[in-house]
Parts: sequence; C-alpha cells; structure tokens
Amino acid sequence: MWPQRTARVGLALGLVLGALQAAAAPPAAPAAQPSLRDDRGVPLRVTAPARRIVSMLPSLTETVCALGACDRLVGVDRYSNFPAEVRRLPQVGGLDDASVEAIVALKPDLVLLAQSARIIERLEALGLRVVVLEPRSQADVERVLAQVGLLVGSDQAHAAWRRIQADFAAAGRQLDPRARGLSAYYEVGGGPYAAGPDSFVGEIMAQLGLRNIVPTGLGPYPKLNPEFVVRADPSLILASRQQLGALAGRPGWQRMRALREGRVCRFDADAGDVMARSGPRIGEAALLMVACINRAVAAAAASAGVPGDTRVGTGP
Repeated sequence: MWPQRTARVGLALGLVLGALQAAAAPPAAPAAQPSLRDDRGVPLRVTAPARRIVSMLPSLTETVCALGACDRLVGVDRYSNFPAEVRRLPQVGGLDDASVEAIVALKPDLVLLAQSARIIERLEALGLRVVVLEPRSQADVERVLAQVGLLVGSDQAHAAWRRIQADFAAAGRQLDPRARGLSAYYEVGGGPYAAGPDSFVGEIMAQLGLRNIVPTGLGPYPKLNPEFVVRADPSLILASRQQLGALAGRPGWQRMRALREGRVCRFDADAGDVMARSGPRIGEAALLMVACINRAVAAAAASAGVPGDTRVGTGP
C-alpha cells in the first residue's frame, strides 16, 4: 500500500506543480498570419480577405475570377474583358492614364497593379492598399495564383494550376508531329517585338518542341532587328492577323521559308487576347497555339502535295 500511496501523492503534486507553471507562463503567441511579397519585394500581411478589388491588368482580373472572387471586383482597367461579367464593371483607365480619382471613388480595400503602372505611389499616399504583381512566365502565373488566393481568401489556386497543367499535356498530345523541331518566330507587335524564350509564350513553344529563333537573355518580349529575323529564316511564323498583314511588306521577308511555303499561324482578336495574357488561361493559349500550328502545317503540306496525317487531333 505504501508504494501506491506514494505514487498517488507524487501524481497529485505533479499536477499541482504543472498547473502552477502553466499559470505563471506567458501567454502563447498568436498564430502567424500568412505573409507574402509583391513584385517590388514589399512584404504584405494578410489580415482579412479583400472584399472590394480594383484590378488594373487583364491577367490579374482573370486571376481573381479564376479563384472564384469575380464578385469582389468593383473596377477594372479598360482592357479587362474576360470573363464576360467584368465588362459591366467601371473602367478606370490603363497603365499610363489610370484615373486616381475614379479608383478612390470605388473605395477598394485592394488595388492590383502591374509594376509598370505610374500611379502606385499616389495610391499608396492616399492610404490605399496596393499589391504589385506582373506575371510573365509560367512560374509567375502559378505564384500569382497562390498570392492572389491568399489576398482574397480562396483555396482554389492549386486546382486552377492543375487545370492549366492538364491543358499543357493535352496540347502536347494534339500537336501535329510534323511541327516538332520547326524553327519558329512569334511576333507580338510591330517593331518587330517577338516572344522570347523567357516569356510564357516562349515557354509553350519550347514545350511543344519548337525552336525559337530569339536567343535567350533578351527579355520576355525583345525588340529585334528585322534583318535578324530574315537571316534566321524561320520555318513557322505565328502572329495576329493584323500583324501578319505588315510582314510581307518588309524588305526581304518574302524570302523566308515560312512565308514562301505558307507555314503561317494567324490568331484572330479573341485568340490574340488569350495569347497576350500570362494569367490563368495560359493552358488555353497552348491549345489555341497547337490548333493554329496544326492548320498551318496541314495547309503547307497540302499546297506541297504531301498527304496529311489523319491521326493528329485538331485541338479546340
């Protein structure tokens, strides 16, 4: 009996001492709030999900909507046109002419801006919460989905990225095998400006097995010397219908294999919007690119009298 009694007394003393120590201990620190840094390196602390959002970049507008928070948008830039519901929102300008007064009047608790926007400091001086995000690569798109997900309190970022990856995989399966290994030039604007390997468009080209004529290290969308493109002599050219109208008139460009053999991929205005935005529709961009390339390759083969490959998918 004595050992048992001793054990009971020891246990009781231990409980009392434990309670006294717990009472004397300082209170536990609150759980850390999720934190992140925007593209300026400015640390941000998420205290509550944003409820009134102004987005000043189409890819950021589409990101908010892809995360299920489209109804939180109260204003957008003039180029945000997808999904359809954002077209009904107030437009507050663009990168160079955004209206500070119009943005303030919307009483946002979050303004999403590109790094090149001119009104960042003015908005911050007025006490508005500004987050600067400008995705350019696929890794940026994944990161920005996660960051905006934190800002709006959404758990859909991972699912959105999985959908993008599924589209990438489908695009690879659907590409005409005759297109793999072709040297390619993607013109994004007059100048000419091209999609470099570091852009999300250039990354898609590489994933499809195309050889981008633009060297690495020039930035996502470098301005090229037109003579450089002529000397590179790409086998495939991709551009908007509007841009392609100007290509043939440039000195020496008619001699390039792509134009000579008709291996040209034309994007209409709607497809051009998708191809220009490094946001949650980059998977759709890959599918659009493949469908366009398949048509161009098939047309060039038909004009040369080469039978087509009926096993190849046509894309969307």
